[in-house]
Amino acid sequence: MSVPICASPSYTSQLASQAQVLIVEDDQSLNELLSRQLRQRGYQVTTCFDGEQALCHTRQQRFNLILLDWLLPRRDGLSVLTALRQQHNTPVIMLTACGDEQQRIRGLQCGADDYLTKPFNITELMLRVDAVLRRSGAVIEPEPEQQAPLNYAGLTLQAEGLQLCWQQQSLPLTPTEYSLLQQLMRCAGEVLSKPMLYQEVMGRPWSRYDRSLDMHISKLRRKLAQLGCLDCQIQTVHGQGYRLR
Repeated sequence: MSVPICASPSYTSQLASQAQVLIVEDDQSLNELLSRQLRQRGYQVTTCFDGEQALCHTRQQRFNLILLDWLLPRRDGLSVLTALRQQHNTPVIMLTACGDEQQRIRGLQCGADDYLTKPFNITELMLRVDAVLRRSGAVIEPEPEQQAPLNYAGLTLQAEGLQLCWQQQSLPLTPTEYSLLQQLMRCAGEVLSKPMLYQEVMGRPWSRYDRSLDMHISKLRRKLAQLGCLDCQIQTVHGQGYRLR
């Protein structure tokens, strides 16, 4: 594991909040390290060590973010994530010792917002945590104009509850899906590059080997189809990026 680097006091104070983070990690030393780092950044932390315990916690309390290990006793992380997504759109960052691309894709398909392979740099994880919580509104409230619903061709994106609405129907979005569609709707008709979307939505630089953005686009397309919204399509512009038409 990379040596952790704590955030500066000024940055920590800006992010200090009552955001609730659940750590689900069976490695006790790593669990304690993550907990200590998150508390130093001002977050409220709950820890557990197996999948069944994690689901028990989520039934009793609402969390703003879950750090979820893949290989867990009693119930694996993918099974926990699948069960969570049936009732909650709580942001989830998955942690795993396996760097297999197909496993990463499965995690994203099942609803993970982000994915980090062990061993990872603690500072990078903390920055991803901050980015996900900012996107979900749990840390820093958006500006008033960002709270107003976005409309495009009959499609409505509502900040409250992270809802996607079309003709009296609605579906919940994860914070990452919401932020991604928000960018596309604000620049409807324009091609947004992958590097730009990675920086603005995922909070990290683009890598040609990272499929995270593609999977979130795929999930948004499925949700648009599920609503029966045929007037709005997310188009892939080969070699350039994506646009909403």
